[in-house]
Amino acid sequence: MAEEDISNLEIVMAHETYEDFLDSLVTKKDMFYLEDEEVARQLVELGYGSAGEVMKRSDFEAKKAAAELARIAKRNNAGGMCHYGHELNDPFLKALADREEANRHLKMTSIIFIRTKNTRGQEISGYIDYAHRLKTDEFQQIFAGKKRMIPRNTDLSFFNWDTQHCQINASPYYDVDSEHVGGLLFKSKLDRKQINVDPKSSSPGDNTTRLRIKSKFYEEVVFYDHITRGKA
Repeated sequence: MAEEDISNLEIVMAHETYEDFLDSLVTKKDMFYLEDEEVARQLVELGYGSAGEVMKRSDFEAKKAAAELARIAKRNNAGGMCHYGHELNDPFLKALADREEANRHLKMTSIIFIRTKNTRGQEISGYIDYAHRLKTDEFQQIFAGKKRMIPRNTDLSFFNWDTQHCQINASPYYDVDSEHVGGLLFKSKLDRKQINVDPKSSSPGDNTTRLRIKSKFYEEVVFYDHITRGKA
């Protein structure tokens, strides 16, 4: 790693946000002449402060995200499960914990349907690739009850019932067929099997089970657990 890259990484790790980084570069001399912290911060970002040219916001945020992903990957590679040591006092959290190891090792790839409300009070729903989320999200916070697992517009599917915004995405482990006459179909990229999430269907597909969970955190939760022949 180049010396400049190491220096930039140290900057990113030392500051929680880009604004914190800019504040660290505002000098007493800057404040003496400008007398306005926000203006001083803006001038520093543009390279007009005493510190001269500084790291761009986009570079800072990209390196911050990369560092967080590296931290999560390191923890995952250590083999420890995120639910260890937590008191799981909700059926949803217990269901997540029961499936964590199998999804991490891709012996199982669970699709989770969640219907809930976002921070704005809007009803949202979506299908989530649990195995993928385990590689990108901080599940310690979820198992500790400090953060909820909610649908995002980057999940397999996302729908905001208030705004009618709909989003469909493939994931590392599933393709999505949104043109199927019976509704959404998900195809495993590991064994090419299809998962049918139509609640009226007699079966969700080969090697797949469907389980509805009651939780105090959500209006509706359904697990589709697909046992795969694929290898991690």
